[in-house]
Parts: sequence; C-alpha cells; structure tokens
Amino acid sequence: MLFSSIPFLYYFLPLALIFYFLAPAKFKNTVLLAFSLIFYGWGEPKYLFLMIVSIGAGYGFGLLLERYRQKPAARWICFCSVAVSLGFLLYFKYADFFLENINAVTGLELGLLNIALPIGISFYTFQMISYTVDVYRGEPAQRNPLHLATYIAMFPQLIAGPIVRYSQIAAQLQRRTHSVDLAALGIRRFLLGLGKKILIANQLGELCNAFLVSTEKSVLFHWIYAIAFSLHIYFDFSGYSDMAIGLGKIFGFHFAENFNYPYISASITEFWRRWHISLGTWFRDYVYIPMDGNQVGKARWFFNIFTVWMLTGFWHGAAWNFVLWGLFFALLLVCEKLWLLPHLARHKFISHVYVLFFVAISFVLFHAENLPQACSHIGGMFGIGGIPLASPEAIYYLKSFGFLLLIAVIGATPVCKYLWTVLEMRLAKNKGFAIVLAIAEPCGLLLLLLVMTAFLVDGSFNPFLYFRF
Repeated sequence: MLFSSIPFLYYFLPLALIFYFLAPAKFKNTVLLAFSLIFYGWGEPKYLFLMIVSIGAGYGFGLLLERYRQKPAARWICFCSVAVSLGFLLYFKYADFFLENINAVTGLELGLLNIALPIGISFYTFQMISYTVDVYRGEPAQRNPLHLATYIAMFPQLIAGPIVRYSQIAAQLQRRTHSVDLAALGIRRFLLGLGKKILIANQLGELCNAFLVSTEKSVLFHWIYAIAFSLHIYFDFSGYSDMAIGLGKIFGFHFAENFNYPYISASITEFWRRWHISLGTWFRDYVYIPMDGNQVGKARWFFNIFTVWMLTGFWHGAAWNFVLWGLFFALLLVCEKLWLLPHLARHKFISHVYVLFFVAISFVLFHAENLPQACSHIGGMFGIGGIPLASPEAIYYLKSFGFLLLIAVIGATPVCKYLWTVLEMRLAKNKGFAIVLAIAEPCGLLLLLLVMTAFLVDGSFNPFLYFRF
C-alpha cells in the first residue's frame, strides 16, 4: 500500500485515525501497531512473520544487553543481535546477487533463489540495529514488547524512512502529546509531500520512462533525462519523507528531517549533509565512528571512507552499479577533504555547478539496470557513440516538460518556503488578512487534495522508487 493511493487516503488512514484517537492513551500504541501490521501485510502478508520474528529477536537481545551491560558478554550479545538482523537482510536482499557473482567467477551453475524482497526491510533492519546498539551504549531496554513493535513497525515511516533512531523516540513511545495545532501541521506537511510526489515526481517519472524507451536518443535527451531523474528521485523520496513526518506529527511523534534542499549545496560533503540525512547520520554513528572515523592515519581513513560508502551504495540495492555509485561519492568526498574544499569555497557559482554536474551523473549510474546501460547513458551525455546533439523527440519533450522542469528546479530550492514565510509574517500583522489566510490555507490544501485525487483516479503513473530498498 502506498501513501499516494486511493485505498490509503480514503479508507486506511481515516479508519486508523478514528480508532487511534478514540482509544484511551494506554491503548494508542496497540491501535497504531495493529494498523501498522495491517498496512505491512496488505501487500505481503507472508512477510509479517519475518517482521514479528525480527522484533521478537530484538526484544530478547535488548533485555539481555541491559542485564549484562557491564560485563564482557554484552559485546558478544550485541554482535549476535546485529548479526541476526543483518542475516535476514543479506538473505532476502542479497542472496541472489552473491550467487550470480559466484557463478560468474567460478563457472558454476548454482540455482538462484528468486526471493521476493520484503518491503521496507532495509529500513526496519537499520532501526532494529539502532535499538540494540543504543541499549548496548546505555539506553534503557524497552520492556514492553508492544512499544518496541510499534517503533519497528510504525507505518508512517516503515517502508521509506526516515530511519528513526530508538533513542530519538524512546520517550515518545511512553508518553506523547496530541493537539489540534500539531495535527494541523501534520496534515499540512503530509499534503504538501503528497503534492510533491503526485504532481511533480510522477510526471517527471513519465519523462524518464519516455527517454528509456526512445529510439532517437541524443546528447540533449540524455541531459534532459539526467536532470529529470535527479529531480524525480528528490521529489519522490523527499515527498514520501514529508508525508512520513506529517503522519508522525498527527500521531504525536516528532521525526527528524530527512532532506534539507540538497541541490543548493556548494560541495558533495554539504550535499550529503542535506540528502537522506537519517541514512547518512546512521552510517556515521553506527559504522564510521565505531571504525574510529578520521581519528586514524591517512591510509586507515581512506579505508574507512571507502568502506562506509561502499556499504551505503550496497544498502540501496543488490547490484554493482549501486556499489560503484557509493564508491563514486567516496572518491569525491576524499578529494574534497584533501584539497578541493578550499577552492570550492572561493568560487560559489562554480561549486554549485560542480555539485549539480556530478550528482546528475551519479543518479544516471544509480538508475541504470546494469553497468553496460550506465556506461551507455553516461557516454551519451558527452556524445560518445556518434549520437546527434539534439533530435526532434528531445525538442518535443523539452517543450512538453519544460515548464514542469522549471517548477521542479524552483521547488528544489528554499525560494517558495522563504516567500511563504514572508507572506505569513506580513499578513499576520493585519488581523483581517490573518483571518483570510486562516481560511484560505485549509481551502487551498483541500483543493490540492482534490486535484491529486483526480490524478490518482485517472490512473496516472504512480511508482515509488524506494520500494525496492
């Protein structure tokens, strides 16, 4: 079930909210957990058992870690907990990848398992690891299994994040506040995220698909595709994060921000402080720092950086293009830290162009089905292969989607947020205008919902990229 779907918007979510807010405070987590399991089992009921086993294992390991925290056994318990969580992830997500590569290297013909990827397993695995490691580091273990299950299975952030640390919401699982104002903020955030997904990301996705099936590719068309996909994945994923954060507010939770206008960055280092923030900080706190980060010699530091980014790429998918995508960023980050950052700081315009250029190339690599396709598309961006500079088809799609691309470019910057903030501040000084704004905003959001509903009813293109993660 997708957030951007009719069943979720008009059936599942209203019922979940009704039951949740009618339930006494002590039963709210139970209601939220029940609907979360329904949400997860809607498309893949067979994997509910896997999630329940993962939660049960995490719960047991958490209690053991708390009991033996000051003893040498704690380290081994923590290791076993992480190994179990990663074991599930490696089997379901990467088993066929390893088998394919063993066959390729050895010439064997080992049969593939053809295992369907459980939705959201990459996200809830990392949350389970964060729980057990946080307990190992001193966080009190969760003694109520329903509360822990609610944290792991919570449907607002289950399938696409943000990756919520246990330490960030442990107190909220026990006690949290609900208010009309907080719910209103949540609804607003959810609908704006839904708008980013349906009205911008989905339309750009259609443009990307048009490029992939085209037989008249040109240099211009390759660049249109690279730009369109870079914007598509941003609005798709950040829109979903907005929806998750908004739903969290409605249910009384405060999730950390996951995107902060990454395309205004002046370096790749800054880009990764703004893009998928919860993933970057997770790898920093649970992988990079435990490896001693940059508090080591240069050779070991290189190893740490490339290891973390290889794992970051591999987390996104069981394919070599994802591994190379991660290593590509590792190389750029190392270059920046060694000598490039001071030069970028002196040339702001060039630094922004540099970021956008390499990010666009990286996402072409990211989106490719395989390495040959990635090489073909990246080569096409520079005219390799004898393709023309432009083609009638490229011109047609540029004219057809030009305005949408312009809107997406503007929307990927803080311009709209700044203008809205200024408008609110000025109107707030006038009571009459403030009243108008108080009426106009919910009406505008309702109109936005109706427009998006029309798009969904029409059966428009509506995938979600991070389903495969």
